[in-house]
Amino acid sequence: MAASALSRTRQRRIYVHMASMTEIELAETIAVLTRTPATLDAWLRGMPDIWVHRNEGKDTWSALDIVGHLIVGERTDWMSRARIILEEGEARSFDPFDRFAQEKESRGKPLEQLLDEFARLRRENLTALQSLNLQQEDLTRRGRHPALGVVTLSELLATWAVHDLTHLHQLSRVMAHQYHAAVGPWRAYLGVLGCTGHSAE
Repeated sequence: MAASALSRTRQRRIYVHMASMTEIELAETIAVLTRTPATLDAWLRGMPDIWVHRNEGKDTWSALDIVGHLIVGERTDWMSRARIILEEGEARSFDPFDRFAQEKESRGKPLEQLLDEFARLRRENLTALQSLNLQQEDLTRRGRHPALGVVTLSELLATWAVHDLTHLHQLSRVMAHQYHAAVGPWRAYLGVLGCTGHSAE
C-alpha cells in the first residue's frame, strides 16, 4: 500500500514537471545557443593553421568552413523561419537553406573575423528571440519546411540547438583527423577518429 502511494506521489511530480516542460526546454535551448560562440572562440581563436584550415579530404569542411556555415544559418535560417511561423504559419514555405553559401561568403576572411561575426549575429538573434516573449501556445505553432513538410516552432528551436551541437561534434572530428596517423596504434581506442556523419542543413 505504501509503495503504491509512493508511486502515485512520484507520478504527480512527473506530471507537474511535464506540464511546465515546454518553458523549461526553451530556457535550456537558449542556454546552449548562448554558449556556442564562446565555445568556438575558446577552441579556435589563435590556433595554428593545421587546426583551422585543414579538412578530412575531398568535399569535406575545415573549422573555418564550419564557422562560416554557422554564420549563414544566423543570417538566413533560424530567426527568419521563426518569424515566418509566427507571422504566416503554413501558408508560406521556408526559403531553402544554402548549406554551401559559406564557400563564397567566407572566402578570404580570417577566422578571427568570422568568430566575431558569429558571436555578434548570435547575440542579436537571441535578443530578438527573447523579445518575442514566446508563450507555450506559440511553441506549438506550425510552419512548412520545403523538404520536411509541417514543423512546429518548438521543433525549429530545438533543431537550432542540436545543429550547434552537431557542428561542434563535427569540429572535434575534423580536428582529430589531423592526427589520424600521428596517434599510431592508439587509433583503436579513439572513437572520434572512426565516427562519421554531419549536418545536412
